[in-house]
Amino acid sequence: MAAAVAEIEKTDKLFSIYDPTSELSQLNAAGHGRMSDHMRRLVTLCHEMHDLTGGMFDPTVQPVFAALAAGKQPDWTLVGWNKVTRNADEIILGPNQRITFNGIAQGYVTDRVRDLLWDHGLRHALVNIGEHASIGGPFRLSLEDPIAGRVGYRTLVDSAVATSSPTQLLIGQHTHILHPTGGQAYWSSVSVEARDAARADALSTAMCLMPRNKIKTLARLTETQATMIDLQGDLSRFG
Repeated sequence: MAAAVAEIEKTDKLFSIYDPTSELSQLNAAGHGRMSDHMRRLVTLCHEMHDLTGGMFDPTVQPVFAALAAGKQPDWTLVGWNKVTRNADEIILGPNQRITFNGIAQGYVTDRVRDLLWDHGLRHALVNIGEHASIGGPFRLSLEDPIAGRVGYRTLVDSAVATSSPTQLLIGQHTHILHPTGGQAYWSSVSVEARDAARADALSTAMCLMPRNKIKTLARLTETQATMIDLQGDLSRFG
């Protein structure tokens, strides 16, 4: 347990947007920086998720989020993961860009802790750090929506599940999960079950912003299961 807590604290020190000394905060301040191993892994995964979701998963929405939170007019032209360049050691943001890993970092650290527990010999465990990942199972989890309340259950066996709920928090007229081009979320909440929590986290974030037909295609492509609650409280499931 001490090793698990240390892993959480180490990862938070890298990816927190609230800690000015974190690796991510320093990257946002400078606009460029050399990447630690963890940063490189997460940036690579962000690139993969951005491509898979047709750009709906985009960590560069941070300047828009900050502007909306401050009651200011956002500059949507700053958004675009395609403006970020990287090589083996360094990442360079576009002019005035800042990034956030809030749509994937919880899943990433959940996976890190699950792997650590496995390395310590555990063969039956459930990790919950905002997202869930299991070693063994079955573990029965409730699915809850901000509008509809409890809508069902999922059972995890050597898998992970992440839930994103745009309606949980509003920033002015926008949900806290921001569409990269200024659109609105289609769903009240989306839960995705995948082999790891980081991918489930990123996909659930992106799927909130996608129509039904695209979610169906993406769930099949990624071999994941998606459970969505629409704004009227109706449930759909794909995958």
